[in-house]
Amino acid sequence: MRVGALSGLILAGLAACAPQSEAPGIETAAMPTSGGSCEDLAKLSLPNVAIITAVAAGAGVGALPAPPAGAQPAGPPQLDISKLPAFCHVAAGLKPSADSDIRIEVWMPAQEWNGKFLGTGNGGASGSIGYAALADGLRRGYAVAATDTGHQGGAADYSFALGHPEKVTDNAWRAVHEMTVTAKALVGAYYTAAPKLSYWSSCSTGGRQGLKEAQRFPEDYDGIVAGAPAYAWPGLQSWSMLLQQAMTDKTKGLPPAKLPVLKEAAIKACDAADGIADRIVNEPGKCSFDPAVTQCKSADGKDCLTKSEVEAARRLYAGVVNPADPSMNFPGSNPGSETAWGALGAAFNIGESYFRDVVHGDPKWTAAKFDLAADMALAKKVDAGEMDASSSDIAAFQARGGKLILYHGLTDGLIPSGSTVNYYRSLEAKDATGTAANVRMLLMPGMDHCRGGEGPSSADFLGSLEQWVEQGKAPEMVTASGNLPGGTIRTRPLCAYPNVAKYSGSGSTDEAANFSCAAP
Repeated sequence: MRVGALSGLILAGLAACAPQSEAPGIETAAMPTSGGSCEDLAKLSLPNVAIITAVAAGAGVGALPAPPAGAQPAGPPQLDISKLPAFCHVAAGLKPSADSDIRIEVWMPAQEWNGKFLGTGNGGASGSIGYAALADGLRRGYAVAATDTGHQGGAADYSFALGHPEKVTDNAWRAVHEMTVTAKALVGAYYTAAPKLSYWSSCSTGGRQGLKEAQRFPEDYDGIVAGAPAYAWPGLQSWSMLLQQAMTDKTKGLPPAKLPVLKEAAIKACDAADGIADRIVNEPGKCSFDPAVTQCKSADGKDCLTKSEVEAARRLYAGVVNPADPSMNFPGSNPGSETAWGALGAAFNIGESYFRDVVHGDPKWTAAKFDLAADMALAKKVDAGEMDASSSDIAAFQARGGKLILYHGLTDGLIPSGSTVNYYRSLEAKDATGTAANVRMLLMPGMDHCRGGEGPSSADFLGSLEQWVEQGKAPEMVTASGNLPGGTIRTRPLCAYPNVAKYSGSGSTDEAANFSCAAP
């Protein structure tokens, strides 16, 4: 393969070759093997791109090389690439601005490429490459890419933002777009063919990144799966601050050790409303749980809440209420999500770092100084739509046939599911016809943040997206599965909003076939 000769053609024709929406029934059978040597990609010349390495890997073919000095490790030790299909491993550094240092990895199957590209996202403040997502995409036959969004650090750490506005832009949206453009160029060079279709699939910050792509770069992807999207950034981080205050205030707070008391009381109050006692709250919005039922009858104890602790719980169920700007209100989480509050409030202090390092730009600022109305107003001004992905304008994405699947666990205590419901309703208000044709939202009873929880939390949303884009089959119902104690597998249908799963009244409640999707 003559990479040098190809590079100019790829760059010149990238926009024209970018995958467009396809008619139902598009052929996406496995493509032939690559057109040339993986190592040749090291010679590819792309604007603002430095190829760090390009080597054959997987299936017993070598190993990921040691990273350059100062870079993050080339993969976690627990990832055994010898068990993966053989692939071309490309690591690159992108520099769209003078202060940018975006690292990306692109993994491309050496054989049986499915002809498609998959973009994957991040969690929290990012700062690392998601190797598990790369491996999953590769196993499915995708050419797949991931990025660290332009810095290396912890998932709750925004200290990289201090004095580096370009890095904030990279983290907010630019790194994902630049990764996508570069990855498609590499795919085109390796296979001598552009991907027929491009998909995005990720959760949490990755969900926000997917929405940002649909809003800002509608041509990048043909279909997007956005799970638990952290899109309303100032509101979400203010929610995080409320949690942190509640979990750490010794006089007016709520001790993390008592969160299981609240959760068990919530499940007891809400579980059987759907006629099934299975520890899954099917429709939390219909449960009027009052944490006062946990209040101590006399002295404080480990199995009950004091009056002030009950009030703290009520504030958290209520969410962010900003009297100065109600447009910035943010919902609290549902009954059954309580045990996650301790993680976000006490251990995962992303909100404090965001307000300290991004909003105030002051390393001496502390959570004790947080003022809800003033700090939310400042965050709205400073962010100016950079990290926030609240825009309901995805008209260009829809016009080219782009499909969007939203999903969210109903017991998510890190990003309350009500926020995704709010976003879906904003899309309906903006364009009801376009939303009905191109967007589906599936809420997952009993699932926590992106995975886990009392309910089934494993579902193939990417497969459903493929069927929708490629065959015209909209996901009105998706089956989720999960393991019960003892090894039993429980399956349940996930229903496209506003429908919910209803039990038929006979047969095992652990089998999806005994449920149907119906109006709530």
